[in-house]
Amino acid sequence: MDRVWDRVDVCTVRDIFDELAADRVIAYTTVLSTMDNLHRKGWLERDRVGKAYHYRPAMTREEHSATLMRNAFESGGDTTLVLSHFLDQMNEAETAQVKSTLRRFINRRAGS
Repeated sequence: MDRVWDRVDVCTVRDIFDELAADRVIAYTTVLSTMDNLHRKGWLERDRVGKAYHYRPAMTREEHSATLMRNAFESGGDTTLVLSHFLDQMNEAETAQVKSTLRRFINRRAGS
């Protein structure tokens, strides 16, 4: 998914294969089946263009990360404790970023 998320535009199996093959030995069919599996699971969307599919992510990296965080909250026990432990692991810059984001979120909610 990182290779697909890093792209600005759509990609083909060949595009991803060429990138991966530059770093290691990998079969084209492995990339093909992986991207097909990701499509079937809803991670990738695709359109047929000629004989090839053009793939794009179904959600952004950030949307995916937010979903993972939501799942952690739902399955991690007491949400307040999970959030507290998560925040305890942040450095000062990350804490400031969370505070700023929460302020914007609260202001946006108050305005609607």
